[in-house]
Amino acid sequence: MRPTPARSAANRSLRELVSLALPLVTVQVGLMAMGVVDTIMVGRISPTALAAVALGNLYFYVLAIFGMGTLMVLDPVVAQAVGAGDKPAVSRAMQRGLLIAAVLSLVIGPLLATAGWTLTVFGQPTDVVPIAADFAISCIPGTFPFFVFVALRQTLQALGKLRAIVITVIGGNVANICLNYLLIYGKFGAPELGAVGSGWASSISRILMVVALVWMAWPTLRPVLLPFHRDVVRVRPLLRMLGLGAPIGGQHVLEYAAFAFVALLMGWLGTNQVAAHQVAINLASLTFMVPLGIGSAAAVLVGRAAGRNDAAGAQRSAVAALACGTGFMCITAVVFLAAPELLASIYTHDVGVLRTAILLIPVAGVFQVFDGLQIVATGVLRGLGDTRTPFIVSMVAYWFIGIPISFFLGFRTNAGPAGLWWGFVAGLATVAVCLLLRARWLFARSMSRVRIDDMTDSRAVNAEM
Repeated sequence: MRPTPARSAANRSLRELVSLALPLVTVQVGLMAMGVVDTIMVGRISPTALAAVALGNLYFYVLAIFGMGTLMVLDPVVAQAVGAGDKPAVSRAMQRGLLIAAVLSLVIGPLLATAGWTLTVFGQPTDVVPIAADFAISCIPGTFPFFVFVALRQTLQALGKLRAIVITVIGGNVANICLNYLLIYGKFGAPELGAVGSGWASSISRILMVVALVWMAWPTLRPVLLPFHRDVVRVRPLLRMLGLGAPIGGQHVLEYAAFAFVALLMGWLGTNQVAAHQVAINLASLTFMVPLGIGSAAAVLVGRAAGRNDAAGAQRSAVAALACGTGFMCITAVVFLAAPELLASIYTHDVGVLRTAILLIPVAGVFQVFDGLQIVATGVLRGLGDTRTPFIVSMVAYWFIGIPISFFLGFRTNAGPAGLWWGFVAGLATVAVCLLLRARWLFARSMSRVRIDDMTDSRAVNAEM
C-alpha cells in the first residue's frame, strides 16, 4: 500500500529533522564536554583550584550568555532568507552578526577584568578570588572568537552546512585537552599556570576553532562574508536585528539566573543537598542536549518554510520536532523514575548525598519532559521570528511562578530539596504550555517573513550590487 501524500510529506519532514538534529546534538555534547574536561583536569590540582575555575567560568558565562542568545537571532533571519532564496539577506545578516559580536566583545572584555572586585563584593572565599579573577582575565582573548564562533555556527546550521562545525568541535576538544595538559601542569617546557592555565587553554582553543571553521567552511562562507555590504553598519537595520535578538539573550539570562538562584536556595538546606542538586542537574543537563539540538533544528526548518511561505511545511517540521523531543525525554524520564539510586551512584557513594539525590532524580525525570517541550517550542517560535513571547513567558513563569513555589515548598513545607525542584517543574510546565499555545496561534494566522532591511535599505543594497 502506497503512503498518502500527507504521510509522505510527514516522513520527509521527519527525515530532514533527524538529519539536521543529529549533528547539532553532537555539537552541543562536544561543547559541553570541553567544560567537563576542564573540571576533571583542574580537579587534580586542589579543591581551591577547582572552586576558582567554577567561579571564573560562572562569571564568564553570566556575562557571555546574553551575547550568545542575542546572536541566535541569525537562526530566523538566515533560515528565512534561505527559504526565500534571498542570498543578499543571508550575507547582510552574517556580516551584522560579526559586527554585533565585535561590539559584545568590547563590552564584555573590560567587565571580565573586574572579576576580582565583583567576586569579593559577593563574599566569595578570599583564597579562591585571586585565582578566579586571573582565570576570568585569561578568558578575555577568547571572548571575540567565542562570539564569532557562535555567529558562524548559527549561520552555517541555517544553511544546512554542518560537517565543518562537527569536525571543528571535535578538534576543539582535542586541542583543549592538549593545551590543558601543557598549561595546567607545565609540560614540555610550557609554563605551569595551574587553574589559570585552563582559562588560557580555553581562549587558545576558541581562536583555533574559529580559524579551523573558517578554513573548512570557506567555500560556503566566502560569498556570505565577501564583499562587505556598506549598509551593514546602518543603524535602523542593526537596531531591528538587536530588537529581535536581545529577547533571546534575555530569555537565556532569566533561565540561567533562575537555576542559579535555586542552587543558592539549596545551599540554605546544607552541603549534602547542594551536592545532590549538582548530581541531578548534571544528569538533566546531559539528556537536555538532545532536545536542545532538536530545537535548533526546528528553528532552521521552520524558518526555511516560513521564508518560502510554506505554512504546511512549517507545521510538519514543528510537529516532528515536538514529537521527537518529547518522545526522547519521556524515555529518559522513565529511566530517571525507575533507577534513581543507580544513576546517583555513578557520581557519588556518600550516603548523605545519595539519600537526597535519590529524591531529586525522579523529580528531574518529570522536570525534563517539560524542559524538552519548552526548548523545542522555543526553537519553533524562533524559526517563525517570535523571540519576545519566550522572553516574557520565561520571566513570568520562572520568577513569578517557579521560584515562589520552590521557596514555599522548600521552606514552608516538609518537602525540602524535592520541593525546590517541584518549583522547577511548575515553572517549566508553565513555559511549555504557554509556548505551545503561542505556536498554535501563530500557525493559525497567515505567515510572514522577518525583514531586517526595509525597502529603502533593499534599494540601496541592489544599487550597491
